[in-house]
Amino acid sequence: MDQEKVNILLVDDQPAKLLAYEVILKDLGENLVIASSGREALEVLLKTEIAVILVDVCMPELDGFELAAMIRSHPRFQKTAMIFISAIQVSDIDRLRGYEMGAVDYVPVPVVPEVLRAKIRVFAELYRKTRELERLNHELEDRVRARTAELESSTAKLRESEQRRSMAISAGKMGSWDWDWSSGDWMWDDGQYRIFGVDPDSFEVNPANVQALLHPDDVDQLRKAIAEFNKGTRAYETEFRIVRPDGEVRWCVGTAAATVDERGRVVRVSGVTVDITERKRAEERQNLLAREVDHRAKNALALAQSIVRLTRADEVKDYVNAVEGRINALARVHTILSLSSWQGAELSRLIDEELAPYSLGDQIRLEGPEVQLLPATAQTLALALHELFTNSAKYGALSTRSGRLAIDWQVEDELLTLSWEESGGPLVMTPKSRGFGTRSLLASVESQLGGQAQFDWRAEGLLCRLEVPLTRKTATAGLGKFDTGGSAELQRASG
Repeated sequence: MDQEKVNILLVDDQPAKLLAYEVILKDLGENLVIASSGREALEVLLKTEIAVILVDVCMPELDGFELAAMIRSHPRFQKTAMIFISAIQVSDIDRLRGYEMGAVDYVPVPVVPEVLRAKIRVFAELYRKTRELERLNHELEDRVRARTAELESSTAKLRESEQRRSMAISAGKMGSWDWDWSSGDWMWDDGQYRIFGVDPDSFEVNPANVQALLHPDDVDQLRKAIAEFNKGTRAYETEFRIVRPDGEVRWCVGTAAATVDERGRVVRVSGVTVDITERKRAEERQNLLAREVDHRAKNALALAQSIVRLTRADEVKDYVNAVEGRINALARVHTILSLSSWQGAELSRLIDEELAPYSLGDQIRLEGPEVQLLPATAQTLALALHELFTNSAKYGALSTRSGRLAIDWQVEDELLTLSWEESGGPLVMTPKSRGFGTRSLLASVESQLGGQAQFDWRAEGLLCRLEVPLTRKTATAGLGKFDTGGSAELQRASG
């Protein structure tokens, strides 16, 4: 493998000498850098990494000694090798001065090429080895730093893991135990006692007492684990329930590992118990929520299906508008129920949602207490209110600026009574037969909610009275029979 070339600086004020040095040192295969004065040599040193400096002692301006002193004063060049060339006889005092200034060797003139090449080769190789050692040292330091950081990280993770374990044990979520298979002796830590809800000072840990704390349906799990270890199983994990002395049932997951002797017989079993009651309860809540969502979705789809199937209209546009209006009403009440996590909806909120599209200002008066409706009741009553508002806006009091609407409600003995009274609108005539809107409203209140709906078509405006039980849960089985009538008309006539 080719060695990396190093830079050798040749410093002399005479071009002929510089050329001679180049010829002599060319065979070394290194990079030769030329400087014709001390100042030029300093400029080269600041820009280039130099391995060896070959400098003439006798030069104008800066001689070799002065140049060497200036070079050595710079921290970067304190270890750079310098060889002096002298054309005069150098005394011991001069040699001592040269060494003090930083010279590492002398070469007299006339220069013997082999000697000069040998000296330069030695110092160039020394420079290369030094740089290689520095590189290896840096790599070693990097590896040491990386390993140290890795160890620190591993220690931190181990410490954090131990802290989490301590926190889990202190919180009663995890415990460890040890069972001597031969003698039957048990050892529990504090966490194990806390999980089982027993007092370490009074509870004796033995197979009979431990089995007495297991849920009757899960006692077989202990027998099965013992049987598995007898068959040669080395590790076992299972979920089981315990019944604390106070009667509380807790879910746990147990993990056990066996220690065997030289003949493969089990001599000790150690394990960890983790209380997973909260996780189990969360899973139960999630499953319940999934079933509830499924039920609500089917309920909403059944209502939507009834709306689409039973809506009637003479024109396609009227049919689309009627279906969209009723689906939107269903969507609005669904949003209200979702915000309450399907706990229920306030009656005033349902009415406000139906009023929102009309912006009728002071034409409408509302009065009544806060009433919380069950989800099924809220869905059905929202559609009934939608029918009343739609018909009033098309044919009744809300169809003119002079019309007025008063909605009052009250609750007595879990019975909601809602009064709808219109006035100031077009003249009202008693219909000869019930329209689809009337039938849908009656179906929703009477069939679905078990209430009553009464209509009084007075000439001055419709008077409707709804009575709805608040405690009855709507049966979803009859949703397919829910008549949401095609035309929203309540058979109004203007005259």
